[in-house]
Amino acid sequence: MSFEFAATVRARAFDVELTIADGETVAVLGPNGAGKSTLLTLIAGLVRPDTGTARLNDEVLFDIGDRGRGRWLPPHARGVSMLAQDALLFPHLTALDNVAFGPRSKGRSRAEANSRASGWLDRVDAGGLAQSRPAQLSGGQAQRIAVARALASDPALLLLDEPMAALDVSVAPAIRRMLRDVLADQTTIIVTHDVLDAFMLADRVVVLEGGRIVDVGPTREVLERPTTQFAAGLAALNLVTGTALDAASVRADGGQRLAASFVETLAAGTRVGISVRPTQVAVTTEDPAEPSASRNVLPGIVTDLEPRGDIIRVRSAEFSADVPPGRVAELDLAPGTRVWFAFAASDAIAYRL
Repeated sequence: MSFEFAATVRARAFDVELTIADGETVAVLGPNGAGKSTLLTLIAGLVRPDTGTARLNDEVLFDIGDRGRGRWLPPHARGVSMLAQDALLFPHLTALDNVAFGPRSKGRSRAEANSRASGWLDRVDAGGLAQSRPAQLSGGQAQRIAVARALASDPALLLLDEPMAALDVSVAPAIRRMLRDVLADQTTIIVTHDVLDAFMLADRVVVLEGGRIVDVGPTREVLERPTTQFAAGLAALNLVTGTALDAASVRADGGQRLAASFVETLAAGTRVGISVRPTQVAVTTEDPAEPSASRNVLPGIVTDLEPRGDIIRVRSAEFSADVPPGRVAELDLAPGTRVWFAFAASDAIAYRL
């Protein structure tokens, strides 16, 4: 194992255990206040836990007992690089000198450090910016330099905190592609709110809520079969939870009987989740026919109408549907309108929680 972590911070209600394999990229997702920043600062050595241990390869980063005493490795000795939302380049140094700073601080000669820095600038497609100073760089260029600087010191673990958050949407795709290349075989934790970051960069996803891990697993499994409303929202899915009644139906927690397509055979009484894509949901303002073995109907009150390109996302407190603007106008939908959401059993994917 490359990285093993377990720590508690009582004042922040934080209690997390996490293991990351060598060369693995793990995306950490969660709502504001979930504990994502606490996780990164604990690993980087900027916050001390009440209790816990962390080991990176053969190095103990900290080992704090119940009395708050124990081994504590200072940040500069951990072999960990952290890249924040903003590039935070040294304004008085050129791009080359910024990237060479890490190797130089580890005792490499100027020639060795500059050679390594040049190599990383080329890797991030910024070789032509070597003599530029931060004030001369665009946001995307500065972030490329910051990535090169973080990796030039050859970290055993790279921490990325919302690396695309401060970038223009037109720049983010190129930075994301660059990261996908340079993170190959690099042990990495990336905190993000962008589901595309997780899909493109991460081997595995961890979902934090309230300082605890509430879901963890391969990226597509977690985001295509979510167990929390937060993960479902990130993946743009509806999530209904309930209990399996038989091989083809579920009793939702709200009381409705729903027909569903199960990904595996589950015994009656098993807790299940049902995911439904908003694009597969129809909306009507007239009470439709009773649900059937092939069609489900859920009532709701419209809470929000969100334009999303050429469709309108119609939301209730528990469900949503993507509806053409013409249909929204035809139904005269507005917040407070009573509606029914209808979807086929074949589009309701049920799985074990």
